[in-house]
Amino acid sequence: MQILQIPKQELKEIISIFNREIGRFIFFVFVLFFDSIYFAENISDSQIWINILMLAGFFKMYFRSTPRVKELMIYAVILGFLGEYFFSRFLGMYTYRLENVPLYVPIGHAALYGRIFMFSKASVVRKHHKAIEQLFAISIAIFAIIYLAFFTDVFGFIMTICVFLLLLKRPKDRLFFYAMYILVAILEIGGTAFGCWKWPETAFGVFEFLPSNNPPSGISLFYFLLDISCFFIYTQINKKAWNRLKRFRKN
Repeated sequence: MQILQIPKQELKEIISIFNREIGRFIFFVFVLFFDSIYFAENISDSQIWINILMLAGFFKMYFRSTPRVKELMIYAVILGFLGEYFFSRFLGMYTYRLENVPLYVPIGHAALYGRIFMFSKASVVRKHHKAIEQLFAISIAIFAIIYLAFFTDVFGFIMTICVFLLLLKRPKDRLFFYAMYILVAILEIGGTAFGCWKWPETAFGVFEFLPSNNPPSGISLFYFLLDISCFFIYTQINKKAWNRLKRFRKN
């Protein structure tokens, strides 16, 4: 594997950046326990405290980000709210414990987006992006196949294939979305295990020919919509800067 060919010191640096930008976000999986069915039934309903914690984390990250990341994070929050209500409340694609849309979810989308963006833009990560992409792609493929084989996750497997197909002609986006796939999968496993939200046994609870696991493996496919929408809004609002960047890339 290409990852084994990276100099030891640079590999340590990559791991350090991953832990700083993404690893700490994985800690939020354990925080989700406080919005779990068990905690609500046996101790108290503390969803509001998770909302406050996520808001605090969001603003801490926001104020240490670059202007571009700040702007993208704002778009991600707005689109996150709209997307959550559309997919959860309107389409019934998944259901939250209290049948609402917890504030920490769309805020978390933006924080996740910003974390992965900063990881993928680190100089040493960009230098060895092909090796990292290879490792992530193999891990994703194994994960999706295991879910298909042991949990009959046809819906998730198809979405995972779509992720790979969409990235065939978007090589510059592979690192970002592979990292997003992995982080989203970890958060989904934790959230559903605690009962914070639940996915139906088939896609959207409607398509019987698409059995799904709780959660499905390739749900990060829908994060493409978030990214593409954020990027589109950014380019439309910052047309002059975007046109300068395109001219620079052509030279």
